[in-house]
Amino acid sequence: MTLSDERRKRRLRKQRRQQAIFFIIFFVVVALVISILFFGIRGIISLFDKGEKPVDEPKAPAVTLSSADEVLVEARRLAAGYDYDKAISLIREFKGYEANPSLSEAITEFEETKGTLAPANIYEVTHVFFHTLIKDNAKAFDGEYTEDGYNQYMTTISEFEAMLRIFHEKGYVLVNLDDMAKMETDENGNSKMTAQKIMLPPGKKPMVISQDDVSYYQYMQGDGFATRIVIGEDGYPTCEYINDDGSVSYGDYDLVPILERFIKEHPDFSYQGARATLAITGYDGVLGYRTSPSGEGYNEEEIAKAKAVADRMKELGWVFASHSWGHQLYGSISVEKLRTDAEKWENEVQPILGDSDIIIYAHGEDIAGIEKYDSSNEKFNILRNFGFRYFCNVDAHQYWVQLGDNYLRQGRRNLDGYRMYHNPEMLEDLFNVSDVFDSERPTPVPAI
Repeated sequence: MTLSDERRKRRLRKQRRQQAIFFIIFFVVVALVISILFFGIRGIISLFDKGEKPVDEPKAPAVTLSSADEVLVEARRLAAGYDYDKAISLIREFKGYEANPSLSEAITEFEETKGTLAPANIYEVTHVFFHTLIKDNAKAFDGEYTEDGYNQYMTTISEFEAMLRIFHEKGYVLVNLDDMAKMETDENGNSKMTAQKIMLPPGKKPMVISQDDVSYYQYMQGDGFATRIVIGEDGYPTCEYINDDGSVSYGDYDLVPILERFIKEHPDFSYQGARATLAITGYDGVLGYRTSPSGEGYNEEEIAKAKAVADRMKELGWVFASHSWGHQLYGSISVEKLRTDAEKWENEVQPILGDSDIIIYAHGEDIAGIEKYDSSNEKFNILRNFGFRYFCNVDAHQYWVQLGDNYLRQGRRNLDGYRMYHNPEMLEDLFNVSDVFDSERPTPVPAI
């Protein structure tokens, strides 16, 4: 084969490749043109093909009717909890809500109801509190040396559930401390504790609920109390209970799961998602987990478990407060001992529960009398520097609220065996003791 023949064959092969590429491009372009024409014509036809529908008919919602139903259910739940603005906003975010009569009518209903609300007097908000609830009366009231203390300071599950029903019937609504007042910054950059408006329908009354010592101390094991809080398969908190044979049961064995269930059944008992405030120490762990390096049974895995539970509870609206690290009498101990205790709470408990600006005094012992806190109170200055803005003591009055420039202070009422037995008249605004008092509670309840 000559050199000229070889060059000729290479030219032919190159021409065939170019032709092949040309035909591929040609067919791709033709296919694209056909597709564009086809779908374009369908779109044009669809603009004119309205059938028997009127020209001014609203567009249908972008989602299915079942989704509209879900939006309505959630909006009504929010409205039941007095968050009408959020309920209305939720509906208006739903594309095409104007075309759905149920959604449009709900907005009108919520706006009308919102117009009937009135602000509550934050100085007339009662605050009630409990300790760990007694799950098994026979074990708590078994004649051992711990019986008197349990009888004085604890409330049984049946008593607590009866109280909740009566609170609801009387129109009480659960609120958080920051619903009453919160720190706000003005246009000049000055921060001040500012009263808030709790907007409620006529006949409704705000109430704060808290629980002390939500640590499930080891000394209480075997005495008829839950042993820890866990998150159930449904994503909600429940309690662990150890039976006599060592097996473990889970259920509504303390305040948290009982109140959570009650709010699900009665959303109007919770103001805009409010839950109770839980006062936590640290020396024997938190929420039933042995998280203190200086405590018995400490295990680093317990810290991760406790944090996961606390994170989920905060998502649901539960609020955590310091009850001091060592259950200390902050009014009596020295300034340095208070500072050391607060540091322990900050180092051991705060990383698990998150930041908290609430302190619920252990034993109810305040750092001052009824006079206002000010900068001359060294203990107040220390607690302020640790970030606390809400301070709660124990007070037998129906309500006691003090609003300072940089704090809110509130008295709490103990609804326990001692108060019910010895001072039933002090609880008449809440309930008749005879309607809630557990018949299995030993009497007389010992005096303190």
